[in-house]
Amino acid sequence: MSGERHAFRTRAIHVGNERDPATGAIVPPIHVASTFVLPGAGEPSEFDYSRTGTPTRQRLETTVASLEGGCGALAYASGMAATHGAMLLLKHGDHVIAGTDIYGGTYRLLHKVLVSSGISVTLADTRSPEALEAARRPETKLLWLESPGNPLLSITDLAPCVAWAHQHGMLVGVDNTFASPVLTRPLELGADIVMHSATKYLGGHSDALGGILVVRDPELHRRLHYLQNAVGNVLGPWDSYLIQRGIKTLELRVREQCRTAQRLAEFLASHPRIERTLYPGLPQHPGHDIATRQMDGGYGAMISFEVAGDFAAAKRVVEGTELFQLAVSLGAVESLIEQPASMSHASYDRADRLKHGIRDSLVRLSVGLEAFEDLRDDLDQALRKI
Repeated sequence: MSGERHAFRTRAIHVGNERDPATGAIVPPIHVASTFVLPGAGEPSEFDYSRTGTPTRQRLETTVASLEGGCGALAYASGMAATHGAMLLLKHGDHVIAGTDIYGGTYRLLHKVLVSSGISVTLADTRSPEALEAARRPETKLLWLESPGNPLLSITDLAPCVAWAHQHGMLVGVDNTFASPVLTRPLELGADIVMHSATKYLGGHSDALGGILVVRDPELHRRLHYLQNAVGNVLGPWDSYLIQRGIKTLELRVREQCRTAQRLAEFLASHPRIERTLYPGLPQHPGHDIATRQMDGGYGAMISFEVAGDFAAAKRVVEGTELFQLAVSLGAVESLIEQPASMSHASYDRADRLKHGIRDSLVRLSVGLEAFEDLRDDLDQALRKI
């Protein structure tokens, strides 16, 4: 079933999940084989070795490619493996521009791993055309974007950034983990590569680890698949199955999580123990108008806020909740809370972290599927302890 004429939630259930032709099973079997018998020596076959491809991984890739509007997808062992897979397109001497509001693991990969391969990086405020132009070099080959950003929930206007980058011969990759394809589909806005930490909203149940790259150009897909096969950083069948199963309820989960997050952000914005609430759904958020235009019917389920106090005050808040679990990660049915300075963004050099606005008093929430009233009361009791 190609299903491109069907709605998003219909494709999430059916594309890549066709019934098993051998048995009629409505859920396709999980193929755990590491190797496949060939029709003859040197004769091509759809599957030959599981590093190159498996039926279970291929089904997941087909589903995500459909939801993002791409020509194909590649599933990796983690979100960071997928990000690194995209970076393998670069060579010694190339330069990357990335946003100032990016995941700590991406910061670490760019600043502390790729530098050994002779690849340089400049962080720039991707909301500012002037900042992007100032960061550009003749050797800039990739623009890496996040919107909403992590952890400050900044909103980048993707389409003009893509147009600018293409004008200067750059590829554009977008980490779409926070928005998910439910809310934003960067390939439709001209991006070349979309990355997901599939561990998050796609899987949605805190029980699978994976990453996805989706592209709109078949030749780019071929190049990335060659690199993935050469390096071997692929997703196993069990995680592929779990993530694909999670995708079946993706739209329902994300839309409900967005509704709860909107109400929580409004509550937090008026709380006396909070200095600043960061959520694109709030009219006072500087990216609210762009998010309203760019995001499809919701503003995401991530909220950040700065407590009235210091590092210790924020630490007391994140350690004082009961329903919000103290953990990194996000996007699952369980609500999570964390302190970026000591957890998700601890890999930043402290001076760089502060320079880019990630303060010690910052708290990040991932809103799950619990009742709004219970989550509100849990945050309130934790905040009133500081």
